Order: sequence, then C-alpha cells, then structure tokens
Amino acid sequence: MTRYERFLDTFFNPEVMAKYFPHIVEGLLVTCQIAILVVVSGILLGLALALLRSYRWTPVNLVIIFFVDMFRALPPLVLILILYFGLPNVGLTMSGYVVLWLVLTCVLAAFSEEIFWAGILSVDKGQWMASRSTGMSYTQTLLNVVLPQAIRLTIPPLTNRTIAITKNTALGMVIGVDELLNEATTAQAFSGNATPLMMGAIAYLMLFVPVVYLGRYIEHRFAWRKA
Repeated sequence: MTRYERFLDTFFNPEVMAKYFPHIVEGLLVTCQIAILVVVSGILLGLALALLRSYRWTPVNLVIIFFVDMFRALPPLVLILILYFGLPNVGLTMSGYVVLWLVLTCVLAAFSEEIFWAGILSVDKGQWMASRSTGMSYTQTLLNVVLPQAIRLTIPPLTNRTIAITKNTALGMVIGVDELLNEATTAQAFSGNATPLMMGAIAYLMLFVPVVYLGRYIEHRFAWRKA
C-alpha cells in the first residue's frame, strides 16, 4: 500500500463512512439544535439585561454587572464541569444537554448585554432629549427611538460573538452530549480509523462556513459608518 493509499484508507475509508454516516448526521442535528437555542435565548436574555440596566437602578445594576463579569471571565468548560459534576452533590441534577444550553446561553447573554449596553450608550443624548420633549416616557423613548438605533450599531460585534459561542457546542463532548464531535470521536474509537473525525471536520465546515460568510455580509451591511 502506497502512502497515498494509506492516507485515503485512514481519513476517507468508504466502508467506515457508510457505517457511521447516520451517527455523524445525528450529531450534526443535535449541534444545530443546541446552537439555535443558545443564540435565541442568549441574545434575548442579553437584550433584556441591557434594557433593565438602562433604568439605572443601583441594586439591579450591581447584580447585572456581577453576572456579566462572572460569565465573561470564567471559561465555559469550567462552568460546564461545575454544573454537571458539582450540582448533584447538593441534590440538583441536570442532563448534559440542559447544562450545555444553560452555560452557553449565560455566556452569550453576558457578552450580548455588554454589546447592547454599549450600543444604547452610543446613541446621542440629543435623541433622548428630543423624544422626551415630545411627551414620550422614558420607556417609550428607549424602545421606540434609542433601541432601534442601538441594535443596528451592535449587529457586527454581536454576529462575531454569536459565531464564536456556537462553536463551543463541541464542549458538550466532555459531559456526554451526543453532539457532532462526541459522535465523531466515539465512531473513531470503535472503528479504529480517523475517517469519522474527518467526517466531523467536514460537517463543521458545512455548518459554519456559511455562517461565517453570512456574518461577514451582515457586518458590511450594518457597518457603523452606515448607521
């Protein structure tokens, strides 16, 4: 067997591909499902925290700042391990799927809150004053005048952060979530061949390359100089 044939047999073995293709597809679907849930819940939670923070209630703001700083500072893997292996010691048990979703949601919410908060602060004070002078309340001004401008400014950094956090779904492998990387490594262990890992890498490319290009398009479409 030549080196080229050995390479193909190691990474592109057709028999191994056919056998484990369904498992890779199942893992890809789980990865997509978790990613979508994390993006939706994380961004909505981050937006809610930023809006709540804009009312400048000191006790509430201190709690929000603590939450944001903690989840931005701690690595997601550490949080996942603490929740999954630590909470059962106090009588609270969650599945690996829920732990992964919860941790990634909180991490994305922490970064999203800071991005939305920066967007709100970047809106000129004249916009606030003009809106309030027409008789609009603080909440009406925030939701109808300031927030639409702030969201447009936050889209590029928020897109980058979203792409980064969705790739962390692979951390579910350490707590047994049947996502893509877990399925690929399990198949590799049973087959004794690296083909499943290559299949997993190709699946990640198929999933995230379009997302990256979409993010690049959104960045150019909503660049700050156009806002």
